[in-house]
Amino acid sequence: MSNQPLAGIKIVEVAQYTFVPAAGAVLADWGADVIKVEHAVTGDAQRGITLGTGGAAAGSFQPLMEHPNRGKRSIGIALETPTGRSLLDELVEPADVFITNFLPGAVTKLGLGVDDIRAVNPDIVYARGSAHGPRGPEAGDGGYDLSVFWCRGGGAHGATLRGAPLISPMPAGAYGDSMGGAILAGGIAAALLQRERTGEATVVDVSLLSTATWASALSVGNALLTGKDPHVERVDGRPHMVFNPLIGTFRTADDRFINLTMLQPGRYWADVCRHIGRDDLIDDERFDTAEKLMANASEAGALIADAIAARPFDHWAEQLRTLDGQWAKVQSPLELAADPQVRANGYILTVLDDDGNERELASSPVQFDETPFVVQRGPQFAEHTDEIVRSLGRDDEALIQLKIDGAIT
Repeated sequence: MSNQPLAGIKIVEVAQYTFVPAAGAVLADWGADVIKVEHAVTGDAQRGITLGTGGAAAGSFQPLMEHPNRGKRSIGIALETPTGRSLLDELVEPADVFITNFLPGAVTKLGLGVDDIRAVNPDIVYARGSAHGPRGPEAGDGGYDLSVFWCRGGGAHGATLRGAPLISPMPAGAYGDSMGGAILAGGIAAALLQRERTGEATVVDVSLLSTATWASALSVGNALLTGKDPHVERVDGRPHMVFNPLIGTFRTADDRFINLTMLQPGRYWADVCRHIGRDDLIDDERFDTAEKLMANASEAGALIADAIAARPFDHWAEQLRTLDGQWAKVQSPLELAADPQVRANGYILTVLDDDGNERELASSPVQFDETPFVVQRGPQFAEHTDEIVRSLGRDDEALIQLKIDGAIT
């Protein structure tokens, strides 16, 4: 299919939780055959966690597992056994990519390092995701997106108003993991292209810390330039920026929010005034030039805030549809999933769960030829063990013996 540029690419993933498996999910969306190697007894440590579901009954379908694992095949291998480890080598030998997020100690113990994998397949692209990167004093330490990406990486600082009693929480579960996974998938795709062009197989590294630093790049750059940390400006209850009344988030009559983000206030001022029912402000001498508007931003922003506060959210959602400038409704996850623009572009995909029920998941963000992906559910634990082992040339007797030996699930 034209929207599966990685069709024919074979990937072996020895990873768990969300960050690195999310990269595998993106690559599976792009057509790669991704074999997920799980612990022979417990599987991915994230299995069974129902974080964020509120106890919703969904059988075997849990977004926390489905999101980063859809479209893969699962095999349970006891990597700590010589037979199991040898079986992994058989999977690695014909593969194009090996992905892991195991910590350095486990990588050494299980023989999953670059040299170990390259001894089996010298041409394989080796990709790893970590919390803090492959160098430095904390290279061997683990971490999650809440701790490393959000808190250490500057997101919590940037999202928290000065004087707030607590930091702003991360906007969504697996927020940094999902971004980092997509970035890692892009790095792997670039490495595959380089290998095709030059014959050189590279090592790809992405960390939660690198993802966070990139996500905060503008704030980091400004801080380095000025030597000062930026702070969220709206510390006095003012909903708009100090110098621009058309950049801000305004409360509606029913305590929802409308965002305006117009970088050229002079250009859009008249149209905004008409849409909020304040035509009288268009020729107001305080605001009749861009320079005056910015100089009197506090007054202008307060007038916009008063107008928006007088009407409910649904009124503004309809009223502002013809606005020339840039604006947005502040939406919840459920509203986002139902957004007509999201639906029109295929950003929500339907999958059949293990019981044949239709479920929905967010699509990975890249599309090819404007075609949404067709995705399959995530695998049940070790669901494809027999199928994968048979593909390595084992007959039923050998398959049974591997299970008796405890090498596979």
